[in-house]
Amino acid sequence: MSAFLDALGRVPPLLAQHVLLSAAALVLGIVISLPLAILATRRPRAGNVILGCASLVQTVPSLALLALFYPLLLWLSALVGGGIPALGFLPSLIALTLYALLPIIRNGVAGLTGIDPAVRQAAQAVGMTSAQTLRLVEAPLVAPVLIAGIRTAAVWTIGAATLSTTVGQPSLGDMIFAGLQTQNWALVLAGCFAAAGLALAADALIGLIERGIARRRRPLWIGASVALIVGLLLATAPLWQRADGTVVTIGAKNFSEQYILARLIGDRLERAGYTVRYRDGLGSAVIYGALSGGDVDVYVEYAGTLWTGPMRRTDVPDPKAMVAGIGRWAQATSGVRSIGSLGFENAYAFAMRGDDAKRRGIESLADLVDAAPGLTLGSDLEFLERPEWTAVRKAYPLRFKATTPYAPTFMYRALASGGADVISAFSSDGRIAADRLTVLSDPRHAIPSYNALLMVAPARAKDAKFVAALTPLVGRIPVSAMREANYQVDRDADKRTPEQAADWLATRIGL
Repeated sequence: MSAFLDALGRVPPLLAQHVLLSAAALVLGIVISLPLAILATRRPRAGNVILGCASLVQTVPSLALLALFYPLLLWLSALVGGGIPALGFLPSLIALTLYALLPIIRNGVAGLTGIDPAVRQAAQAVGMTSAQTLRLVEAPLVAPVLIAGIRTAAVWTIGAATLSTTVGQPSLGDMIFAGLQTQNWALVLAGCFAAAGLALAADALIGLIERGIARRRRPLWIGASVALIVGLLLATAPLWQRADGTVVTIGAKNFSEQYILARLIGDRLERAGYTVRYRDGLGSAVIYGALSGGDVDVYVEYAGTLWTGPMRRTDVPDPKAMVAGIGRWAQATSGVRSIGSLGFENAYAFAMRGDDAKRRGIESLADLVDAAPGLTLGSDLEFLERPEWTAVRKAYPLRFKATTPYAPTFMYRALASGGADVISAFSSDGRIAADRLTVLSDPRHAIPSYNALLMVAPARAKDAKFVAALTPLVGRIPVSAMREANYQVDRDADKRTPEQAADWLATRIGL
């Protein structure tokens, strides 16, 4: 119970961001939808196009819609010379606004077309203009139906806003995604309850407005409107507080180690006088672009990820040469600065259950080739699309019976339960030793080095205080300490939060 109460303590600031985003998207959706609904009613051919486009947007999965705006905004920003944020509030606002359009437009059109033509003729007969007819006759009649559409859009928007976490916008989804990755179910439940409670409250208040207007009970709809506005102000109150010091953004990918390292970095920056905010759950394809574009100030990247991804290198040099090459490339191409390696490596490593590997006589990827057609490979969500997997298949002709992607946490559970026979594990994961897994060797050196690198955005590269706060981390974290910190978050019993694990790690390495 205390874990759930602790998780609830994280709700207010995220709820404020969630409410601000949802309310902004809904208001913008209303502003766009109303003229479109009127146009669709007055011009049926245009109406077919408008409703068709709004319906088409609904067929795109909300997560994909959010992600699609990242490269689009990045391209637009480059086109105009920068200044357009590709992550965070803007792409989330655009995607959620598009999602809110259909129910408002459709209900608006249904309401306007449902008005008896005799009513409009009567208005014209008394000399009303088209604008007067719309404002004084049609609008009051269509309002209940229109507000019902707004009510539906509000619930959809609040629910979909949890996915904005994936593009770096803080929301209640932060708790849900982080809880799923670290198996912190109290965090997941607190995030779900808060989002559901918010949706129910919005639905109830807008429903009262709808009922008050339909029954012409002015005190009811005015009272509900006031309650809705007061609720918005109270929910967003944490955003009114003026931040002390300079605000910096720390990025993190979607697994425990990244959450821990982000908090470790955040703690050092807060001690240096910075106000810290986090952008958790960003994908590998997004986070480096966010850093070079200034949406993220610092994060931990792995050498092999940059080497095989943005750099498109297929050779596998000495780790020191790779780290040096990455530093030169990052500086030359985007102004990003690599402060240095943290001291440990988190490489992709193929792992099997120890007893299963021993029974099959498999110790290396070369041994796995003959057995692969009868085995299932479980991977994290992005590994099968990564160049490392292409390189491994090129070096070892692996043909598995099936391949199944999982969230990293559930990948280990799939291996333990027999849902997968081999997984693309992470070498710094504490569960490898705890679960007695066998890591297969890579005799043909297909997988590059994955030294953890501290990467800093161009705008922070020459910030002496910022760099000085982070430099003590360089070379300071042994892989054994990182494994133990990861295991504290990932284990089933006596779990720790990423913040607690970061505190432990800081003490362990003497910082």
